[in-house]
Amino acid sequence: MYTTRSQQSRQRQQAKKQRQKRIRYWIMFNTVLVLSIVALGGYYWLHIKPQEVQQASSVQTDNTLDPANRSDQDVPDPAIENNDSSELSDHENDNENDLSLSKTEGDVEHLDQTSTDDQEAQPSDLEQSAEETDSQSSDTPSNESTATDKAPEQTTTSDSSTNTPAPSESSSDSSNKALQPATNTTPSGQTVTLNFGGDVMFSGKVGEKLAKAGYDYPYQYVKGSFTSDDLTVVNLETPVTDSNTTAADKTYAFKSSPQALPHMAQAGIDAVNLANNHILDQGITGLTDTITQLDQSGIAYVGAGKDSARAYQPVYFDRKGIKIALLGFSRVIPETSWNAGKNQAGVATAYDATAAQAAIREAKSKADLVVVVAHWGIERSDTLADHQSDLAHTFVDAGADLVIGGHPHVLQGLEHYKGKWIAYSTGNFIFTRSLVEKTWDTGVFQAKCTVNGDCSMQVIPYTAELGQPVPMTSDKAQALLKRLQTLSSSIAFDTKGNAIAS
Repeated sequence: MYTTRSQQSRQRQQAKKQRQKRIRYWIMFNTVLVLSIVALGGYYWLHIKPQEVQQASSVQTDNTLDPANRSDQDVPDPAIENNDSSELSDHENDNENDLSLSKTEGDVEHLDQTSTDDQEAQPSDLEQSAEETDSQSSDTPSNESTATDKAPEQTTTSDSSTNTPAPSESSSDSSNKALQPATNTTPSGQTVTLNFGGDVMFSGKVGEKLAKAGYDYPYQYVKGSFTSDDLTVVNLETPVTDSNTTAADKTYAFKSSPQALPHMAQAGIDAVNLANNHILDQGITGLTDTITQLDQSGIAYVGAGKDSARAYQPVYFDRKGIKIALLGFSRVIPETSWNAGKNQAGVATAYDATAAQAAIREAKSKADLVVVVAHWGIERSDTLADHQSDLAHTFVDAGADLVIGGHPHVLQGLEHYKGKWIAYSTGNFIFTRSLVEKTWDTGVFQAKCTVNGDCSMQVIPYTAELGQPVPMTSDKAQALLKRLQTLSSSIAFDTKGNAIAS
């Protein structure tokens, strides 16, 4: 039976209506979907985003170090001076545009290392604002270098034959505080707060960044903490000089402007370690210029000097009646000529730890708290080299109360050995930015210590941006602490970054 034309017409109309109905439903569904997305986006930008911004801006307001309140970073990893062309050097991108750098083949960083496999992020909720620690100064005569006051510009000593305190003249406040009466008593339960940062340099792209943004740019998120603690120490991974005396056969040679140091002092950095594989990148002239610039800026230094006696010599700080000794040693130098000698300027090394042990024992006999800064390990590796743990234990056995390591340009684990904290690598701090993401992770390592040398340890996560450490967001900070826990020996971390020995 055939359908009539009228029936066919009705069927076509019904089919057309069904198509139109489906189209309307499709349009309505997609309209609702788009409106939902817009509504969710609006809610995020109106309610959630402001909270994140507020958390990230609470940088220096709460020193409890909650995952939502710490402020403190960019870099290619430092001197990856090896002959393995299969891996991109952490310095390569930076040095191509640095006229002060020389590139020649065959520069070896580790004298006894057969492997060439050696080795920077967003604001953090784990921000710690500066704790109000009103440090009292004391002026203690000594045959050793002595620094006596925590101030934006540190009172310290020059590398002179007398080794007597030489107050900085760049700040009237600093000079006045250095003249305050000595406090020789230590109240029961008194503690000092010490902050440690990793590798610092102002060469290449970092120098270019600071020339535009200002030399105070690196300290935007850490100055409050550094100026209110009792002692702040970093590793100065560069000579500071205007001279052009690049060391021979040095693949990656750094050189930083003297303009950087006064701002470093004003940011609260009291002392630097010079025992590393870059301090002689501009030869002996670069080292002596660096020492002169540090003296003029009121920043103390350890780990290198005009001779071995000065290189191995501790610097002493009196804080709240607690005497602190600081020393620096390197297990990484490009060649033996970098060793400090009886009449030879250079670095305090620890390939043979005998001299380092003697210096630590001497410091322990004169100080309540002994801190050793060590340069060691393998670049870009978060796994410890055998010599790191051996040396760290040797330092503690000799009398060190804290051992703070660097050189790998990545974070490494912590250890609690005989009741003393060892931080094997603090990573990059103010540096160039590498393609290796692990080098972006850094932190402020904060110790609180008593007159008996008993210390706590807290890791405050930061991201090493180009020339500036930046506090991590809460989720990234917690992820970093979990990773650091896996790298540590029998150590756990709470959500605030406090290290807990098991």
